[in-house]
Amino acid sequence: MAGFFGEYEHSVDPKGRVILPAKFRTSFSERGGYVSLQHEGCLALWTPDEFDNRMAEMEEKARTGAMGRNEARVWAARSFQVDVDGQGRILIPPRLREFARLESEAPVIITGAIDRVELWDPQAWEERVQEQEQRYRDGDTQQEGVA
Repeated sequence: MAGFFGEYEHSVDPKGRVILPAKFRTSFSERGGYVSLQHEGCLALWTPDEFDNRMAEMEEKARTGAMGRNEARVWAARSFQVDVDGQGRILIPPRLREFARLESEAPVIITGAIDRVELWDPQAWEERVQEQEQRYRDGDTQQEGVA
């Protein structure tokens, strides 16, 4: 497992490229990666092996009925292979930047999410963090019936 963790801030350049933190870069330097839609309005950057795992999950989901097929269909259509250039940047396709509200020459929050890297609009990220940090303060980290 890749084991991505930490939080970083970089900017989207005018061409739609984002610098990956050096700590994450090595996992993508040889074989590239895959960027896709992710829940809550962020983007996910997957290593090739983790992307294969995610594709298998989507194939299973597609077998569950019309809703599952449509989720898998849209996810696949909005997934793109990316390479890390010599300066440690990846190009985020315009449709994905629009989905995640990542604007040119604006900050982007890059977080480790254990099996993937996530790219967030700073405001959306802050909303997620505030909710969860309050749960930690309150000692209420159980959600959705999970112990």
